[in-house]
Amino acid sequence: MAKYSTFVKIPKDRIGVLIGPKGSVKDMIEKRLKVQLNVDSKTGDVEIALNEDADDPSLIFRAKEVVLAIGRGFSPENAFRLLEDEDQMLEIIDLREVFGRSQSDIRRVKGRIIGKDGKTRRIIEEMSGAVLSVYGHTVSIIGDLDGVEIARAAVRLLIKGSSHRTVYRFLYRKREELKRRKLELWETPIRDDYRNE
Repeated sequence: MAKYSTFVKIPKDRIGVLIGPKGSVKDMIEKRLKVQLNVDSKTGDVEIALNEDADDPSLIFRAKEVVLAIGRGFSPENAFRLLEDEDQMLEIIDLREVFGRSQSDIRRVKGRIIGKDGKTRRIIEEMSGAVLSVYGHTVSIIGDLDGVEIARAAVRLLIKGSSHRTVYRFLYRKREELKRRKLELWETPIRDDYRNE
């Protein structure tokens, strides 16, 4: 029996995606994160157990995030962003916490977040650098800290009923702020270097 294990439940219609063609997605997660995934396709329960030879117990939490991301509608490629870069994080917004069990309100706000032909979701992704998945009763975001914060704020504005134009202006302003901050970050050390010469 593995020293560390945890459980997560994903929707049954996402199990095939988690396993992947010929088990390729499951194998990749197991190899990269030194875990064993035991998937119950009848219930959607996934046990994640850390291998005996794994030297970093935090890998089990990374594996749980990847499994959750796939369960919340992300493609394996987007979920694997969580493996490629330690700065990447997953945030899940449960629309039931806002609207209770009202399916019509949840459907309406999901439509606002996606937008006509996916336009709004695409703009949020382009402006924040994060990726979004609108699935079931959740809106999930994968990105770095800044990207997740910007995307989350945009989604919350849409949930509150702000117009799309207002949200787009907010996103544009945030993107410009982020660019400016990154530029200042790069400029400061250069000026310091010149002073030292």
